[in-house]
Amino acid sequence: MTSISFSGAQAAKIAGITYRQLDYWARTNLIRPSAVDAKGSGTRRSYVYSDLLELKVIKNLLDAGIKLESVREVFTYLRNHVDTEIAAAHIVISGKAVVFCQGDQLVDVLRNGQGVLNVLPLAAVKSDVDAMILSIDTQTSKSNKSESVDDTRTPALGTTAVSI
Repeated sequence: MTSISFSGAQAAKIAGITYRQLDYWARTNLIRPSAVDAKGSGTRRSYVYSDLLELKVIKNLLDAGIKLESVREVFTYLRNHVDTEIAAAHIVISGKAVVFCQGDQLVDVLRNGQGVLNVLPLAAVKSDVDAMILSIDTQTSKSNKSESVDDTRTPALGTTAVSI
């Protein structure tokens, strides 16, 4: 899809913005068209698919109440710190804050990339607990073999179902 280009009018329609907004954003370097940039009167801009994604993100940030000046800061940060396509990024909007999810950290892009929170992946917690249960179960089984077994005891931890 990246080889197809879109006119300014098409790009504006796809992004859900006015042509006037698109023109202003291009003239003020918020987003420049990647396929063909305007070079004086009579030339037409041409946008590629990744440009359309960026245009839509800009519109969504503005619709969420983020000021245009802050949107510029967000995109400056993203362009300088994100190596992948913008669609692969995760942005969290909370009030007037814009937070970028980078790996297992949340970074406040409007506060010069200051880390604000760490993300705790629950799958890793579950894996750690499961591994410890297996470890305890293995230890219990080994100690049971060396001692006499009492049939009235509670079943070993490994036989208990755990769900999160």
